[in-house]
Amino acid sequence: MFALSDYAYELPESLIADRPEKARDASRLLCLDRQSGAVAHRVFADVEKFLAPGDLLVMNNTRVIPARLYGVKDTGGKVEILLLDYVGGMARHRAGEPFECECLIRASKHPKPGGLIRVGPEVTAEVTASNRNIHTLRFHGAADVDRLLDALGRMPLPPYIRREEHYERSAEDRRRYQTVYASEKGAVAAPTAGLHFTFDLLDRIRKKGVETVPVTLHVGYGTFVPVRVDDIRKHQIHRERYHIPDDSARAINRAKKEGRRIVAVGTTTVRTLEYAAREDGLVRPGGGTCDLFIYPGFVFRVIDAVITNFHIPESTLLMLVSAFAGRQNVLSAYREAVRERYRFYSYGDAMMIA
Repeated sequence: MFALSDYAYELPESLIADRPEKARDASRLLCLDRQSGAVAHRVFADVEKFLAPGDLLVMNNTRVIPARLYGVKDTGGKVEILLLDYVGGMARHRAGEPFECECLIRASKHPKPGGLIRVGPEVTAEVTASNRNIHTLRFHGAADVDRLLDALGRMPLPPYIRREEHYERSAEDRRRYQTVYASEKGAVAAPTAGLHFTFDLLDRIRKKGVETVPVTLHVGYGTFVPVRVDDIRKHQIHRERYHIPDDSARAINRAKKEGRRIVAVGTTTVRTLEYAAREDGLVRPGGGTCDLFIYPGFVFRVIDAVITNFHIPESTLLMLVSAFAGRQNVLSAYREAVRERYRFYSYGDAMMIA
């Protein structure tokens, strides 16, 4: 269970979703019993039937920023920029410093420190440092960073979702590659399990007596970085900024003490809660950076159920759900999903594991 090949499965390319369903909650829902391995097939709007009064639903409220920018080097070459640490850059910017941020750069030849990239009529980005493929850019002329991103930025869709240039800037991805409850700017990838919820569905869930609370984990580009070691225990997972509000921590801890079920929406929420967990299963409020890698053998202290999407073969996310539900149960459910023509990955269908 520690070999990378243990997390491989066959997926026809035709099942990779590159467009969202017309209605968020019209996605399909595969329900997996992690004790027996039994599966049931539903639509996502039915998820409320699998939640009970007293359950606590924990959701990641991070908001994806239009983090992909295009520019031209002072030599004339075209450049693609992906902001990696918007939150850290904005914290310094609000303190009066120029907006400076670690970035990925795609170009025929990477600019050297001191090089300039023009990204708008009045905005240039100066390369202040480089470390392998990570470059630090200082933006000049960007008094309002959010306005710059809204005007020129594009949604950082996963690499397996391809768009024509005109489509990539369309309103559909800006709206649909975002949860309806997204509020805290900073992610460069969506917490995709939450994409299926609508305001009406959440209202019905709350009226049923299910409590809902937010946490924040700003999903980073590292979520798409493949595992490149044969022994997964040697993999170094990426770090992501997180925050658990005091009120959320109190609600989670109260539910734990009362024996109520904690249901995590997405693997990002799972990682956040388990990273912040104490030995007794209570969570610490506050924030920092999370680098928790969950794979089989991990002891879960907080969560009792997970709502998630279908994940890439040999990915850390597939390893996480395998740790929760059992590798054989998960791979068997995935094979069933392939047979039933479920849609996979970010814009695909969902699972509930309980």
